[in-house]
Amino acid sequence: MLARVLSCAVVGLDGELVEVEIDITRAQLPAMTVVGLPDAAVQESRERVRAAIRNSGLAWPANNRITVNLAPADLRKEGPAYDLPIAVGILLASGQLAAEPADAVFLGELALTGDVRPVRGVLPMAMTAAARGMRRAFVPVENAAEAALVEGLAVYPVPSLAALAAHLNGATGLERFAGSARGEEDPFASAVTDFADIVGQEHVKRALEVAAAGGHNLVMKGPPGSGKTLLARAVPGILPPLTAAEAMEVTRIYSVAGLLPPGTGLVRSRPFRSPHHTISNAGLVGGGSVPRPGEITLAHRGVLFLDELLEFDPHVLEMLRQPLEDKSVTISRAKQAVTFPASFMLCAALNPCPCGYLGDPERPCTCPPAVVGRYQRRLSGPLMDRIDIFADVPRVPLEKLTAAARGEPSWAVRARVAAARDVQAERFAGTRTATNGEMSPAQVRDFAQGALEPAAAELLKRAVERLNLSARAFHRVLKVARTVADLAGSEQIGPAHMAESIQYRARLD
Repeated sequence: MLARVLSCAVVGLDGELVEVEIDITRAQLPAMTVVGLPDAAVQESRERVRAAIRNSGLAWPANNRITVNLAPADLRKEGPAYDLPIAVGILLASGQLAAEPADAVFLGELALTGDVRPVRGVLPMAMTAAARGMRRAFVPVENAAEAALVEGLAVYPVPSLAALAAHLNGATGLERFAGSARGEEDPFASAVTDFADIVGQEHVKRALEVAAAGGHNLVMKGPPGSGKTLLARAVPGILPPLTAAEAMEVTRIYSVAGLLPPGTGLVRSRPFRSPHHTISNAGLVGGGSVPRPGEITLAHRGVLFLDELLEFDPHVLEMLRQPLEDKSVTISRAKQAVTFPASFMLCAALNPCPCGYLGDPERPCTCPPAVVGRYQRRLSGPLMDRIDIFADVPRVPLEKLTAAARGEPSWAVRARVAAARDVQAERFAGTRTATNGEMSPAQVRDFAQGALEPAAAELLKRAVERLNLSARAFHRVLKVARTVADLAGSEQIGPAHMAESIQYRARLD
């Protein structure tokens, strides 16, 4: 007997509908074969499905040859999410279920006991199912909240294979998911440092405010213990909340990466990723035989913090060039090419030399000049050109460390950042640009260069001549100046706005 059940695969960040076809025929040598480019996890589903059906009080079709075909046959199938649809297909083909569910999609891994375990990538798969006309989705209990984010799809949490079989036979019904997929709790919302608790460093806080308002990349340079890491970890507290569309993007990424905790719905806090400097190329930009998102994609719509920047492998850092420019990364393999979004704010911290005390008034640097030069050259010119803001973070004086007064709180800075972002949203309405940091050359000409006051234009001309700025750096100075003017509520870019932007172009030496 032949049966057909629908499931889904994940390709990059998108879902792809998969037909699970089951054929059962009498045979002297019982066997179960899975075809359709399955990986090892799918091949092993034969044993999991057999044990789960038996331990759920259902009958395994003995003395039969079972053929499982996963179509389309040229699409690579990987992961344990096909356990549940294969089991449902076998029960249908063996006559243990009443009718074939034509409008439903099934996702889930089976334990040997018949319990249904969570799988990753449920959100993009549910989105695909709804787009292809499916009205019901049977998913693991832990994945129900993320699947319920898709409108027009009835989500049924499945605790076990036995419960699902009873539901499909009409004996006892599974309850449709009725919880809030956009609940009050956000598991990724962590306690961030408040600007008010950071002593001194007012000019660095201002640089971070400008970077947050325009989505600009920033590098902080200073001796050990000056507060660079603390300042970076305060950045999420001054960023505006995710919009509904951005939250869905972030949730889909974390669903595919398998980083959504069980029972999680919508992610509403901006990501903050801080990989160690020993990270590999694939760990940073993504990769693998089946391409998976890396840290730059996990930081999409949030902050990527690279502490001890010059300790990273230079080859790894050079991988950031294209994502910083294009806001996406394409990973090509022999059989497929996958594009992942990578629109993040790069925030990095570094020491000026190996000992860390070059230029420190309190402690002398012990590094020879040749060693300092070689250390700083680990950050290439083309990569530095893609950095919008360079900020020096000096040692904090004792009198400031012992002062009782607190600084400006993060919520006040966030209000100014949000107001500047609102101005940019109105400016770039109807385009794919979200912030000043993402402006194209044409947009820079229209919204920044075309808004220069004569004195600001003359100041920029002198800066280009004296600092020997490249064309890319020239555009980045204009982008930052546009953000400074937005924070000041000015439509025109004046000399004060341009002067502040130019001072952020300081280099490492």
